[in-house]
Amino acid sequence: MKDLKIKLFADGAVLEEMISAYKEGVVKGFTTNPSLMKKAGITDYVSFAKEVITHIPDLPISFEVFTDNFDQMIREAEEIASWGDNVYVKIPITNSYGELSIPLIKDLSKKAVKLNVTAILTLEQVQQVVDAFAPGTHNIVSVFAGRIADTGIDPIPTMKKAAEICHQKPNTELLWASSRELLNIFQAEECNCDIITCTPDILRKLSNVGKDLTQLSLETVQMFSKDSKDLGFSIL
Repeated sequence: MKDLKIKLFADGAVLEEMISAYKEGVVKGFTTNPSLMKKAGITDYVSFAKEVITHIPDLPISFEVFTDNFDQMIREAEEIASWGDNVYVKIPITNSYGELSIPLIKDLSKKAVKLNVTAILTLEQVQQVVDAFAPGTHNIVSVFAGRIADTGIDPIPTMKKAAEICHQKPNTELLWASSRELLNIFQAEECNCDIITCTPDILRKLSNVGKDLTQLSLETVQMFSKDSKDLGFSIL
């Protein structure tokens, strides 16, 4: 893991898990989204976000806009950006009506708002987003490799090409999003991605890297044995 260049970002909205990941020093940033906040039971978005920033003041954190209206989205984005220098504003590539966010991205980028453009799945979208970024600004392009794989398509060729596109513009980082397993970290590194988001479950598996597979086989059998005893199962 020490030889990897890719940055690990923790993906979630449970404050205690975020603080724990921050203190452990493994991750280099954080991402959230409305679905994760809903799952975590967040009821006050602004209060939650500002509390996160008080605990994590010096690593990149992405907070997403909520509205479907682009005029209101600008106001939300500017408010979110005001919360801290380490804050990136997550803008979806389209609103829920399928209208492209490119004009909005151009406008915000001209104002030097740090952007994390999210829910991207095609190379055409990657190119449009990168072209929209103002020179000299810092931005993240989040391509949902896991969701590409969910359709039965190998995401690696897409991610390799996306990295080439992103790196044509300085300070533009490619993020491998919607990770499904620990192996994705090494795949993202191979594709020359800059960042990968990892859920707490994936981060907990980091201790398995380099583990002897024979030992892991034994531990797996021991787990099955313990669980069957706990259940009190009997066949004969």
